[in-house]
Amino acid sequence: MDFELPRHAQMKLEQTLAQWPQWQCDPALVRAPNVVKVLTPGISNHSVLVAAGQHFVVRIDGQNPAVHGLSRQTEWRTLEAAHAAGLAPRPRYFNPELGSLVCDYLAPERAQKLHVTDVARLLRGIHQLPARHHRLDLGERILRYEKQLEHRGRELDADVLGCRGPVAGLLQAVHDQSATAVLCHNDLLRANRIFSSGKLWAVDWEYCAMASPWYDIAVVVNGDSLTVSDTAALLNAYLGRAPDAGECEVLRQYGCIYRYLELLWYLALDTPVLAPAAIAEKSAALVNMLAQRMS
Repeated sequence: MDFELPRHAQMKLEQTLAQWPQWQCDPALVRAPNVVKVLTPGISNHSVLVAAGQHFVVRIDGQNPAVHGLSRQTEWRTLEAAHAAGLAPRPRYFNPELGSLVCDYLAPERAQKLHVTDVARLLRGIHQLPARHHRLDLGERILRYEKQLEHRGRELDADVLGCRGPVAGLLQAVHDQSATAVLCHNDLLRANRIFSSGKLWAVDWEYCAMASPWYDIAVVVNGDSLTVSDTAALLNAYLGRAPDAGECEVLRQYGCIYRYLELLWYLALDTPVLAPAAIAEKSAALVNMLAQRMS
């Protein structure tokens, strides 16, 4: 299927390609890249495959990063470190004024069965990257989305409203913990992991920030709907041992927070991408998770 860019994104793409002499390539590019195709459009951004001797992915902002509390400077510096550690494609160029980022293209290998040990290894590598100043404030991000919905006159249904109080309590509980923050990807879903050249890589680092490693793990567990056995295998591989009761509880707490944040993220989009039935399903799953904690 062919995808077309909105006019404003097309203009930014053309400006980014015109800056090709500034791309950090070795050897340096000798000609302007050509557009190969627009990749499957993301919800927040547009990605385009281009070629100039080798292939690159150009990402153009679809929304203002400030809407989600993102730091493009942090993303760029983290990408540089993550590439050096063999965790991410090499970043080549970024221009926050244009809202563009260029990275090497990783050709995905044929779909393979999920190996949670590979995911655990990737998580451990990410959590060992150098610290950054930018921090993930889950409470602030949740409030940001709630305010966006309020300003747009979009009312939450009774089930979602009923989750506010319990989630606020969980936010306070994790805030009171003394866990050390580490550099986290914070969006390491299956769609943001690519198996290429015989190893697993992380892509789409725009949500990277200092955070609890347990939140990063909770994103994978809940966002990918891992089974109980896969979750246990992931934790064992990540920790090098079985998790204790306290660690399992922290993971459940962050799981509920992530589910609520994810739901608000979908509801706050300018253009809905999920059918009402899918939203209702996510809402019911969150209500069920919170009810299990209280029982």
